[in-house]
Amino acid sequence: MKNKKIKILICGATGFIGRNILENFAEKSNFDVHATYNFKKKIKTKNVQWHKVDLRKPNYEELFKNIDVVVQSAATTSGANDIINSPSLHVTDNVIMNSYIFKFAVQQKVKHLIFFSCTVMYHSQLKPIRESDFNSNKNLYPNYYGVGHTKLYLEKMCNFYSKIGITKFTAIRHSNIYGPYDKYDLNKSHFFGASVSKIFKSKNEVAVWGKGEEKRDLLYVDDLINFVNLAIRRQKIKFRIYNCGYGKSFSINNIVNKIIKISGKKIIRKNDLSKKSINTNVCINSNLAKKELGWKPKIRLEEGIKKTIFWYKKNYLDKNL
Repeated sequence: MKNKKIKILICGATGFIGRNILENFAEKSNFDVHATYNFKKKIKTKNVQWHKVDLRKPNYEELFKNIDVVVQSAATTSGANDIINSPSLHVTDNVIMNSYIFKFAVQQKVKHLIFFSCTVMYHSQLKPIRESDFNSNKNLYPNYYGVGHTKLYLEKMCNFYSKIGITKFTAIRHSNIYGPYDKYDLNKSHFFGASVSKIFKSKNEVAVWGKGEEKRDLLYVDDLINFVNLAIRRQKIKFRIYNCGYGKSFSINNIVNKIIKISGKKIIRKNDLSKKSINTNVCINSNLAKKELGWKPKIRLEEGIKKTIFWYKKNYLDKNL
C-alpha cells in the first residue's frame, strides 16, 4: 500500500544515541515506531510502542515480525576509565546481543538493519582515514584491542547475514558523538560528557588527563541522526560500511578550552600528567557517505557545544536525567 507506514524498531532506545533517534522518528508521521528498554525506564514519548526486552537472551524473535527497519543502538558502553581499567567490559554483552539481533532480523525478513559500529579500531594518524585505509592486520591500540576487534567481528557478521537473507545491513563507523542525553556521570561518561560535567561542577580549575595533545573527531548527534535517515532512504548496496565523522580533529586541550569559553565559567584548564590518557589521533574521511548518500556534517563544533550546554543547563543540572 502506498500510504503504509514504515515499521521501525529502535533497540536500546533509552540510551544516548537511541533516545535521540527515537525522538526524531517519533515525530515522523510515516513511521510506526517501536522501541526496546531494559534497565532504564521507558521514556514518556508520544507515538511509540515500548517493549521490555533483555537483548542478551534469545527469547524475542517475534518482536522482529513485520518490522521494516531495525536501528540497533543497544550496547554496553562506558568511558575511557573503564576502557583502560576494565577492557573486557565492552566485549561479551555486545557480542551476545548483536548475534541474536542479526539472526532474528534475517529470520523474520527485516528489510534493513542499521548497526552502530565506531572508529575505535582505527589506527592513530593525522590525515583523515577512509574505510579502505584500515588495516586489520596492524596492531590496534592496546586499550582498544578488545572493543575494536569486537566491532570488526560484528561488522563481518553483518556482511555474512546480508548474504543469506533479504536484510540489507548498514554498519556506521561513527566518530565521537556528543549532544543531548549523553552520559554525564564521571565514572561512565566519554570524554566530552565528562568534560562538560567537570567544568560545570568546578569552581576554579578543570583537570585534563595527560598532556591533552591527542586529537579527536567530534560529531554532533543530530548529524548522526541525519545519516541514519539518509541510509534508510538511499543505501542501495546490500551491505555497506560507512564512515561518519566531522572530518576535522581537535586536540583535547582545544576542546576543553572551547567548552570552558562557551560555558561562561571563570575557570582554568590544568593538565594532570599523573593520569593515563589514550594517546591516539583520529580524523574521519566520510567521502563515501557523501557520494552514495549525499551526507555531510552540518553542525560546527562551536555550535554543537552551544546546543549541548544549553540542553545540559536546562535539563541535566536541574533535573539530573
